[in-house]
Order: sequence, then structure tokens, then C-alpha cells
Amino acid sequence: MSRKWSLIETAGLFAADQLFKTYAEQNLDKKEERKLAGALVLRRVHNKGLCMGLLSENQTAVKWLSLAASGIVTVCQAIVSFRRKGFWQKKGLALMTAGAWSNTFDRFARGYVVDYIGFDIKDPKTAKITYNLGDFFITAGAVILSLCSLFSPSGKEKEKVQKREDADD
Repeated sequence: MSRKWSLIETAGLFAADQLFKTYAEQNLDKKEERKLAGALVLRRVHNKGLCMGLLSENQTAVKWLSLAASGIVTVCQAIVSFRRKGFWQKKGLALMTAGAWSNTFDRFARGYVVDYIGFDIKDPKTAKITYNLGDFFITAGAVILSLCSLFSPSGKEKEKVQKREDADD
């Protein structure tokens, strides 16, 4: 995946989440819930904190922590984008960057993050949690990067494989 496509992918994912957030803001009342397919519920929640409302009483810290995290993942994406290999790392970082910047944008532009995806499940505590696409992007990206780390060979293993390949030639 070229650097250009990585950037386009990240921008597209960011835009998709922002479109859904705008839809939720314009078309859902604060306490309204619309059942979609299966257990999926559409609702509008304003989260002034980090994940699960953490630090919601300190808006300044939330904004700057979010900005710092977005900056770090962006730098990582930029570094990895210059490598020839690392398709899945690039995908994971594109997802994480899009989600991080979408939520950071909300914090600075609106003063809160718009969450709009819930699940109608039996556990009342879990049923109250509301997400947005950016949250899923961040989670999926983290899972992909974790799997990349778990299944990529270490430096010494790479050397052994390279020596075997060289010996076979």
C-alpha cells in the first residue's frame, strides 16, 4: 500500500465516522434509541471524557491527552508508511489514526465526543455503553498491530531465516 493510499484510507475512515456523528447529532434526540439489525441500537450520547467518561471533569487534560495520543499514532503511521513491507501494520495504523483523530476533532470542535452505536443486551451495565466508528477503528487497529507483533519473527529469527534462504541459493 503506497503512502498516498494509506493517507486516503485514513481520511476516508475519519470522514465516515464524522458523517455518522453528524447524522446522530442532527437526527436523534438525546434519549432516543432506534433499534437496527439484531441487538444494534442507534442513539446519541455526548462523552466529555476519555474512554467510558474517564477524566470527564478535566476537559483540558482530556483534550491534550487525546491530541498527544493522536500525534503519536500519526508519527508511527508516517514512519511505517515509508517501509516497503508491513501491509497489516499500515492497515492497523490507518484505522487507529482515523479513529484517534475523529475523536480528537470532536473534543476540540464540539467539546465532547459523539457516540452513537449501542447494543441491546441483557447486562444493563454493558447495554449503557455507547460507541462510535472511531472507537471500533481504534480497537480493530490495536488488535491488528497486536497480531502483527505476536506473529512477526523477532530479529534473531529473521536472521536465521535469511541465512537458510542464502544457504539454499
